Amino acid sequence: MSDQPVIDLRSAAFGYADRAVISQVTVRIERGEVVALLGPNGSGKTTLVKGLLGLSDHLGGQAQLFGVDLDQFTDKARIGYVPQRHSLSASVRATVREVVEIGRLAHRRWWAPWQRGDSAIVQEAMELVGLADRAHEDVSTLSGGQQRRVLIARALAAQPEVLVMDEPTAGVDAASQAVLAQVLSRLAARGTTMLIVTHELDALTDTVSRVLCTTSGRIDYDGPLVDYLGGHSHPAEPHVHHHADELTSAVPALPAAPTGPLDRVRTGSSDD
Repeated sequence: MSDQPVIDLRSAAFGYADRAVISQVTVRIERGEVVALLGPNGSGKTTLVKGLLGLSDHLGGQAQLFGVDLDQFTDKARIGYVPQRHSLSASVRATVREVVEIGRLAHRRWWAPWQRGDSAIVQEAMELVGLADRAHEDVSTLSGGQQRRVLIARALAAQPEVLVMDEPTAGVDAASQAVLAQVLSRLAARGTTMLIVTHELDALTDTVSRVLCTTSGRIDYDGPLVDYLGGHSHPAEPHVHHHADELTSAVPALPAAPTGPLDRVRTGSSDD
């Protein structure tokens, strides 16, 4: 395992065209850290995340991923992204397994045959999020919380070294939030590095160890969760979710975490 930090920003600025939305960002995230990124709407947190994904412009300062300058970084499969979208489109006609299998495309050429190792990785990703028993169900029949777990499994199937998640617990009820929090806690226990954009920190207090806060295009807090909860004040904000999903039945407990190919998420190695 490299001793390089996963993310290393020094006085970095990100925005669109020539307009910086967030600037003077100095943040270093090490392997195995689970970091929550908080902030009011419009404070720059989404632009910061998009900058790391190459979806907004790097306008100044230094930025590195895995020790490589952001402008030169091309190995996108090392970063797994779970978007803010709260559910999959009702027009998607695919099973849970088929959606999760999409995550393997980053490691396979389009003409390459499906390998037994690919199947094992997909199976374990579904087990990690507690949906292996739904593998052959149409995703459109699942609840919003279950669909969110499908998206997490899809990202895990790519065997990323870091997961970037945008509002993973938003838009679903408390029971589904609890299951999603279990999934993230399990990943944290395996050593998975995570950067989680969230407005609902309460659901993640057993998972997150560090908090970053953005206000008016600046990082105004970077420290341990316990210190943040102990008194750091942050502007309250209304947040409108894209959708609101409610479960009609209780969410079952997750099975015990498996041991298998996805353990390489922790080490960042791969035999593909």
